[in-house]
Amino acid sequence: MLDLGCCPGSWLLFACKTVGDKGLVVGVDITPLSLRLPPNARFVQHDVLAWDESLLETTGGDFEAVLSDMAPSTTGHKFVDAQRSIQLSESAMAVAVRVLMPGGAFVCKVFHGPDFKAFSDEAKKIFGRVAHFKPKSSRRASREIYVVGLGKKVTI
Repeated sequence: MLDLGCCPGSWLLFACKTVGDKGLVVGVDITPLSLRLPPNARFVQHDVLAWDESLLETTGGDFEAVLSDMAPSTTGHKFVDAQRSIQLSESAMAVAVRVLMPGGAFVCKVFHGPDFKAFSDEAKKIFGRVAHFKPKSSRRASREIYVVGLGKKVTI
């Protein structure tokens, strides 16, 4: 599993428990990770917006799942924050297209805004099934929603 924007590390640790001792979780974040990782985890400090193919040598490919809980530094302006979120989400989906094995899954947090539908429509081209999920723990006023893509198509 690849965890994009893994800091502070709670999802990374949860993913490590989920994949078990025989699985591997690679966390990527621009911010250094300060927690101690279990044996089935690796961390790479890198900016997802500046992803390059040489990073695949470090992270590997053929992941079964890509998780992105990335969120931009918020400004308080809903439109600007949504645009920044979409930019991160598009980068995460581009990485997922490169590294996910056929049939793989993608989970991505997005701030709902004007470009949300286009992002969701693009995900529908890549995955056999796409769903939207707003966790109960999320505040009602929060614009965050998760896009879940299941069954990455072999040809895109």
